[in-house]
Amino acid sequence: MPSMTKALLAATAAAVISAGSAAHAEDRIPADQAVRNVVLVHGAFADGSGWRGVYDNLTARGYHVSIVQNPLTSLADDVAATKRALDRQDGPAILVGHSWGGVVITEAGDHSKVAGLVYVSALSPDAGETTAQQYEGFAPTPDFVIDIGEDGYGFVNPDKFKAGFAHDTTDADAAFLRDSQVPINMSVFGTKLTNAAWRTKPSWAVIATEDKAFDQAMLIHMAERIGAKITKVSASHALFMTQPTVVADAIDSAAQSVAAELK
Repeated sequence: MPSMTKALLAATAAAVISAGSAAHAEDRIPADQAVRNVVLVHGAFADGSGWRGVYDNLTARGYHVSIVQNPLTSLADDVAATKRALDRQDGPAILVGHSWGGVVITEAGDHSKVAGLVYVSALSPDAGETTAQQYEGFAPTPDFVIDIGEDGYGFVNPDKFKAGFAHDTTDADAAFLRDSQVPINMSVFGTKLTNAAWRTKPSWAVIATEDKAFDQAMLIHMAERIGAKITKVSASHALFMTQPTVVADAIDSAAQSVAAELK
């Protein structure tokens, strides 16, 4: 009996492992998929490390993923950092931006390697517009408070950080995000864009329905204006970290859609 029990347990374990491997194999992209590169661009007050969950998910599917580290010193500097990452791609790529990163991918997305754009609770101005103009006519966000120093750089207020930026994280994760903030030169919000890549590149948008950094109507308006295919998810502004599977699914959908067009 003990030997039969051991054999049964071994067989069950093997079946579970086999099923898991099969499921994982089904998630992997075809070896000949034309779009296999993804470039992730973070937003203000953060750095690229918040993309770790999205990175792990996409690389497990077979994508080659690069993460831009924006200096957040000017739009031109962030665009330059993004284009350096795009230059290194070995083929067409999906360019992804969170929050302020949406402005960056809008300007940088005219790069020849960019096949599609994914906006993750992100801003998407038009050419000739500033980022600040996107807020006009929409409700204020009292939980998202920015402290601006004498040098013109801004941080999210530490006492408001979790409520305004990442209310669906643990206290420990919210504290880490708060204390590892990268300040942004607030003058960037007054810089006019010279390019709007969404006018020529297909776009997708993932919208966090509990985002406290933007009025929900503002996010929907921006996504609809650019003709993006919209996915909504119950999440905070930190959805790039708290909802990695949903974000990765949207990126995968964009890559597969564009790849089909390239055949």
